[in-house]
Amino acid sequence: MGRKRIALLGSTGSIGVSALDVVAAHPERFEVVAMAAGANARRLVEQARRFRPQVVALEDREAATWAQRELADLPVAVLSGSDGVRRIGAWEHAELTLSALVGAAGLEPTLAALEAGKDVALANKECLVMSGALFMETARRAGVRVIPVDSEHSAIFQVLNNGRTEGMTLRNCGAICGFSQLILTASGGPFRGWTRERLAEVTPEQALAHPNWNMGRKITIDSATCMNKGLEVIEAHHLFGVAPERIRVVVHPESIVHSMVSYTDGSVLAQMGVPDMRTPIAVALAWPERINAPVATLDLPGIGVLTFSGPPDPEAFPCLELAYGALRQGGTAPAMLNGANEVAVAAFLAHRIGFLDIPRLIHWTLEQSVSGSMDSVGEVLEADLWARDRANEWITRYGWGGSGTKR
Repeated sequence: MGRKRIALLGSTGSIGVSALDVVAAHPERFEVVAMAAGANARRLVEQARRFRPQVVALEDREAATWAQRELADLPVAVLSGSDGVRRIGAWEHAELTLSALVGAAGLEPTLAALEAGKDVALANKECLVMSGALFMETARRAGVRVIPVDSEHSAIFQVLNNGRTEGMTLRNCGAICGFSQLILTASGGPFRGWTRERLAEVTPEQALAHPNWNMGRKITIDSATCMNKGLEVIEAHHLFGVAPERIRVVVHPESIVHSMVSYTDGSVLAQMGVPDMRTPIAVALAWPERINAPVATLDLPGIGVLTFSGPPDPEAFPCLELAYGALRQGGTAPAMLNGANEVAVAAFLAHRIGFLDIPRLIHWTLEQSVSGSMDSVGEVLEADLWARDRANEWITRYGWGGSGTKR
């Protein structure tokens, strides 16, 4: 059997780098034939020299021009702009596309992969948050698989399948397996147990210091606000066809149990492992087989105790309930939630708003909105743009001055 040919969207980010670690550990199994990134041309060039793909792309056209000069001695085509990134997603010589671009930028190239008949290993949660029903219907029509890479959804995927893949899809596995509830675990981030008063003074530097996971800046802030868990609730709803009231969130500070499934017979099955994204990546790349991943072995006696508590305090961390609310509202509401959140996180990292302003901004944006239908990608992107405009309007009105002082 030949090597599985992979297109990698977001090769220079934390998920992309981890994916290449898994590929490097199994050169007999995997071949990266296409790579795309945003603007990190230097890292992409280093990756291209090591893995020798057929083609690379950079969203930033100036960065792509520099990369083309640097790779002139190799038979590597260099594409640029959003069209170039979309071509990577649908690259004709790839069998599987790993979608690890951050944020809304990953939606169109990942949809292009589905439409081109590629299986998708999905690490970009915004694809499902923004266009969940449309995204999954595209996969169904194309007859391809969507394999989750987020550690929580990979855990559920592994538990539900449990070695039984015949006749099973993500959206019918609940009926086949007979589960009653999905339980997503949350680390609680760096501010677990903090009051609103303490959170009011949080700095970006504090919020970026996650106690367990090594992630990109945006997802690390989402973890600190608990929006990441809210986005994962929306993602789980679309991946597994489960109503919001059957998706529960519990805090598990050790990040060893990545999620659980409660069954109708009273059993609860969990997937455990060290907090390292290379495990769910290896699962997605090799499924339905199991392969060695370059991660540490889980030492339960060494850990000693695993603890669990109820969901995050909704007063201190309102983003989780904002996400549940957008999911219940449906239509384009989740896309607007996501767009407002991306603007809010970027503004917080730039010291333009405070930590508690993130949920305030999102709530205000959603209050201005009327959720519309979601029958096309155009409608999704229009809702996303509308929410970003309203979010920036909030920052202009209520944000901080350029010096970091409150207006």
